[in-house]
Amino acid sequence: MSAVIPRHRVNVLSGLKSAKLVEEAEDYARLIKKAKRPLLVVGPLLLETTGDGKLLLEYAVEIAKVGSMPICATAQTKGGLDKLGAKPDSVYDAVEIVNALKDPSWKGVRGEGNHDLVLFFGIRSDLGNQSLSALKHFAPHLKTMTLCKHYFPNADFSVPNFKKDAKWLGFLEGVIENLKKGD
Repeated sequence: MSAVIPRHRVNVLSGLKSAKLVEEAEDYARLIKKAKRPLLVVGPLLLETTGDGKLLLEYAVEIAKVGSMPICATAQTKGGLDKLGAKPDSVYDAVEIVNALKDPSWKGVRGEGNHDLVLFFGIRSDLGNQSLSALKHFAPHLKTMTLCKHYFPNADFSVPNFKKDAKWLGFLEGVIENLKKGD
């Protein structure tokens, strides 16, 4: 698989650094496991259902659970998490959480210290890419990843563009399975 031009092409790469493409779920899970204080930021695109009727938000909850990471709900995702019986650790606007993450002295969503890895999942591509750009340039103390089905060049690590939902969902299942494995 290769990185193709993203849907949000307008001036997405005005710098020299672009996301490392990670194509294997095992490698993605390994990167998550290395983090001391990861954070999962979930957005409203996760309120959609997959072809088999499963909410995308269910994948996010499972990833957070097996990866031992707090969830930051943005937009209306708090209500979706509540319906699943999963309480988010924080509720922020997407811009608000990015501004907090830029501050190296911020204590994080659990008050344990700032996060060293932030995963974005279900954020609209234009907002997500701009948020990742802000973190790339103004938060050198953390790494960023995306779990959305499109490549995000401003993240530190991104998945490839998945043309078929089945491949993407298989990738997410692989991340979950690899996070469950002990090292």
